Amino acid sequence: MVLVFSDVKKNGLELLAKARELADQKGDKVTAVLIGKASGDWAGDYIKHGADRVITAGASMENFKAEEAADILEAVVKEEQSAVVLISSTKDGKELAPRLAAKLDAGCISDAGKIYYQGDSVIAERGVYSGNAIAIEQFISLPGIITVPGKAYDPLAPDPSRSGEIIQKEMDLKDYGSKIMDVQKMKTEGTNVEDAEIIVSCGRGFKGSDDLKLIRELAEIIKGNTLGCSRPIAADLKWLSEDHWIGLSGHKVKPKLYIACGISGQIQHVAGMRDSGVIVAINKDPDAPIFNSADYGIVGDLYQVIPKLIDAIKQKM
Repeated sequence: MVLVFSDVKKNGLELLAKARELADQKGDKVTAVLIGKASGDWAGDYIKHGADRVITAGASMENFKAEEAADILEAVVKEEQSAVVLISSTKDGKELAPRLAAKLDAGCISDAGKIYYQGDSVIAERGVYSGNAIAIEQFISLPGIITVPGKAYDPLAPDPSRSGEIIQKEMDLKDYGSKIMDVQKMKTEGTNVEDAEIIVSCGRGFKGSDDLKLIRELAEIIKGNTLGCSRPIAADLKWLSEDHWIGLSGHKVKPKLYIACGISGQIQHVAGMRDSGVIVAINKDPDAPIFNSADYGIVGDLYQVIPKLIDAIKQKM
């Protein structure tokens, strides 16, 4: 049995694609767990995207609490006798997975990008050392708990003809000492970079914040309208807010087109955008590491290249 949990719907649909693949290899079923009041609305879509059963629990939970969620999943995993547990690698998922592993005395592999069976063994591969190496890890006992980052898999196409079982479980939740005092929604500027299909990004090649109008114009003309940046632009210079930050410590993105302007291409940044469909790099340094990841590279001063690129696109359009 493969069990899936995510506190974010789109991540859950991505996990279901991998869960369905693993389950089909062993003739198993896929069970998804939904926790909290609003999550019950997702059950029908989960069935359409590959789940055989959806268990909704913890309906009394106003906000996500890792302690309570771990108790719920522990009970479900034991009852379902799940061999593999996939948890989305969100902020809440990262807090939940090790707690669940400790309760089940199970192994936990974090941020796996590739998961497969090798005989009866569950194998997971994940990037280490900022993406410079791949660790291949194997569970020596089951269940095995794996967290999976967003964009690792594409959701299956919805199948309205699929049927499944939706089960409501009533559980008495323990009263833990920790309390959630307040929840504030993070303010974002424009489109979420993780959902964008076209991203124009800037780095330390820009001399001042006013110069970012160049990439704003480029993004606008190619109908992208989503700006990204490397760490120094958001964390040090504060030219853009952190929701634009792309990289190992920022957001991981997978757009169809990624244009890197004045970005050197340090491994921390590349780790966040390496899965983009087409990568275009503009940098005056011909030896900049970003060109190793680019499908197309333009060696030149961005202050000269970008205006010419904008003019060329205008003429084509």
